[in-house]
Amino acid sequence: MDVSSSDALWAGTGLGFLARQALEYLVSHPGADEDAVAAETGVSAAAARTALRSLEAELLAVRIAGQPARWSAGPPRSSLGALLARKRQELARAELYAEQLDEVYRTAPGRQIASDLFEVVESDEQVGARYAHLLRSSRHEVLHFARPPYVTRRITPTDTSTAAGAMVRPGVRLRSVYDSDGMADDGCLQTALGGTPTEGELRLLPGIPMKLVIFDRAAAIMPLRKDDPAAGSLVVHSSTLLEVLTALFESVWERAVPLSLESSPASHTAVPERQEGALHSRTRDILRLMSVGMKDDAIARALRLSRRTVQTHISDLGRQLGARTRFQIALLAQERGLLGDAEG
Repeated sequence: MDVSSSDALWAGTGLGFLARQALEYLVSHPGADEDAVAAETGVSAAAARTALRSLEAELLAVRIAGQPARWSAGPPRSSLGALLARKRQELARAELYAEQLDEVYRTAPGRQIASDLFEVVESDEQVGARYAHLLRSSRHEVLHFARPPYVTRRITPTDTSTAAGAMVRPGVRLRSVYDSDGMADDGCLQTALGGTPTEGELRLLPGIPMKLVIFDRAAAIMPLRKDDPAAGSLVVHSSTLLEVLTALFESVWERAVPLSLESSPASHTAVPERQEGALHSRTRDILRLMSVGMKDDAIARALRLSRRTVQTHISDLGRQLGARTRFQIALLAQERGLLGDAEG
């Protein structure tokens, strides 16, 4: 019998890896001795003996009299079923204890929890710890707004995605929207580019309404005061408010301009573009950033180009469109559909 082993399938049993291997072997090899188990699992006889005794303690295997000692697995449905029933009882007791601890947590001096829907976290250290916990608990998606003012003495989660980029689990989608008004500062731009993982998605838009991080649409964290990100944060658990905040994010996300996280240095000479109605991808990137009000220096930093290269692309595009000003360029490009659709 070929039984495949999976950590995910065995996780609830509490059995060690070697014990699981030994049990899988015994299920299809009744009466096997310790040497056979050791040979199958690739460990010493002593290690195999320890694993078999742990199975015996959990009533998953029995020792058959004789020399050498032989072992037989119990019927998996009943023996493993009994083990899982014990684990469920342990979890139920742990859940009850968690409720008791939560009551102590809520009534501790200095902690402000108005209800199950909201939690006030005041100090930088508490904000960071709460943020890290929520991020590690995320399994699907993290949504992120970042806007000035930024805390320069100490980066906090609601300022940048640095922590999110470093800690987000593999497979969790991270979408960030940065306020382009804050991208005039090179440090802010580099934080955005360097702090967002390559599989993350970064967009820019002027006038981001607030700092915000939403975790799996199940919890959110935002500053208590819009003008002072160091004044503490509000943790939101209200499903109704979370729906509103998520809808706000999606609305802003649709209007924001994508910024590539895989931009590679380009040549310092713009590529001539002769084909009517089509744009070189680099020129389209420049045009998109222009459309949200970014200046040449900020665009150059965002796309890792020289300022002269950016200006050359803009000049060539102006001649191609017959436009004299940046406003005319953006307007005509929009009218002719040259900006392209933002990827969702």
